[in-house]
Amino acid sequence: MNENNYPKLHNATWPGIVGKGPDSEPPISFDTMLEMTAAAEVDGIKFDGVDIGLFEPHINIDNTGDGIKRLVDKVSSLDLEIGTLVAPIWGGPAMGTKEERAQFVEQVRKSCIFGSKLRELGVRPHGVIRIDSASTPQRWALDPENSTKMIAQTFREACDVAADYGEKLAAEGEICWGGMHSWRTMIDTLEAVGRPNIGFQADMSHTLLYLLGYNRPEDRILPVDFDWSDRGALTQGLVTLTNALRPWTIDFHVAQNDGTVHGTGSHDKTGRHCLASDPNGKLDIARDAGYWLRDEKGELTKAFKHICWDGCMFSNEVMMQQQTWKDILSAMIKVRQLHGWYEPEKQLMADTVQ
Repeated sequence: MNENNYPKLHNATWPGIVGKGPDSEPPISFDTMLEMTAAAEVDGIKFDGVDIGLFEPHINIDNTGDGIKRLVDKVSSLDLEIGTLVAPIWGGPAMGTKEERAQFVEQVRKSCIFGSKLRELGVRPHGVIRIDSASTPQRWALDPENSTKMIAQTFREACDVAADYGEKLAAEGEICWGGMHSWRTMIDTLEAVGRPNIGFQADMSHTLLYLLGYNRPEDRILPVDFDWSDRGALTQGLVTLTNALRPWTIDFHVAQNDGTVHGTGSHDKTGRHCLASDPNGKLDIARDAGYWLRDEKGELTKAFKHICWDGCMFSNEVMMQQQTWKDILSAMIKVRQLHGWYEPEKQLMADTVQ
């Protein structure tokens, strides 16, 4: 039996909200997302934790007193931990007015306060604060040089705030965020920020679209006439992409994609998240995760303590089936079997000392 216990396996709760709404489907409650996560089990293995979005209707980011204690009790009662937190920065784009950019930084500050309290209460042993530019590629393209400078300045201010709380910020690589919509623009933005506590959040579904140059054709890695049956070319493309972005990667989402874009509700079109068992999926999930989790020499980077599945914009019908989460957990277990490691748990070590 494979004894790897790291990286820890997390499920995201925000798919219960993102892409939902009046013009789509109703949100799925936080409690339901937690319960479906906790109930998933494969050969005695369960999810270790959840990554959560700090936004309504799941979480009130301003409720840092009794509300956080209730959250901790609820999550802990299901034998789960909390990892990465998504900062609700979309009301103040990083390329916005002075006031909007200040609002962006303030939301990061609130997220860091929330995260630090979760750490103090012992439910959040690892994880980062996830951000994006909250700006469109189209707006960025009007003045690329100054757009990147403005995003970088906002991110720098956010990094300085996060540093006060011992937090790192992970910029999500997704084709719908300006300045982050291609692998080259992502690296340009991160380099322009120039802070030690910022990195990249890789999502296997979103980064697959980087290979195809969606929203920035000049940064395409795979040829225009690429045939998905050419696994050799896909592998080389993944190697090129991950060699460039892996050194920045501090947070990681396991995912599947069928090579298309998708959007629901108010969410812009981005890389489609597919079921782990989707026959149209273009990725070999366990194998291809290794390009992110291992360096160019094949050695484990151990750059983060947990990995997460993001089922963003899955339909409610799919998310309400327990088999969905069992299949996802099974896929993540395979990733850990191939690219994980073993560490003695702190509590076990403490028990041994006693």
